Amino acid sequence: MSGIPVIAVDGPSASGKGTVAQRVAEVLGFHYLDSGALYRLTALAAERQGATWHDEQAVADIAAKLDVVFDGAAILLAKSDVTEAIRTENIGIGASIVAALPLVRAALLERQRAFALVPGLVADGRDMGSTVFPHAPLKVFLTASAEARAERRYKQLTERGEAADLAAITADLHARDERDRQRSVAPLQQLPDALLLDTTEMGIAEAVQQVLAWWHTATEVQRKSVPSA
Repeated sequence: MSGIPVIAVDGPSASGKGTVAQRVAEVLGFHYLDSGALYRLTALAAERQGATWHDEQAVADIAAKLDVVFDGAAILLAKSDVTEAIRTENIGIGASIVAALPLVRAALLERQRAFALVPGLVADGRDMGSTVFPHAPLKVFLTASAEARAERRYKQLTERGEAADLAAITADLHARDERDRQRSVAPLQQLPDALLLDTTEMGIAEAVQQVLAWWHTATEVQRKSVPSA
């Protein structure tokens, strides 16, 4: 991980951080880590193996042995394509539950750090800047109001042909936010050295350009701080 440039993008559910992080990675030619996918995969694997999401030791054991492959846009779990399965609301709730378990977070820590490869990495999640990549030269806390995030999630679900209840989604996001903020290990928080990006009234393209501008500034400052030979 040492020496590999990392952009850490943290924020609450449905804030748009995944889309923004992925597009920033594409522009820069960096690798991309969707850390939330690992927790969703853990929740799905636990469900399929008959473990309850609150059984910390059982879920941690499953997380440590995840047979997962990221194949382009496809995600394989035990050689089965689960790209769509991990994006359901039920698995999203499960991911939030298992992500609050200290043993599960510990089991996935090094797996996440292994994504930091040349030429660089853009990672999104809840604790990318605080725990997984604490020395990242750029940390972004990307958020939006719960109402705006609920409307976005509602639109995503209905466009996929899934039944959705806006009030229920809003209530669930509030519950997830509270669970993420109150967990004992790596709680969701804006770090003092993280730049705030509120996308409530902002489009994806504008958010991407802002992160890229911050990155160019960060790399310029870093370049100037290196003594010339």
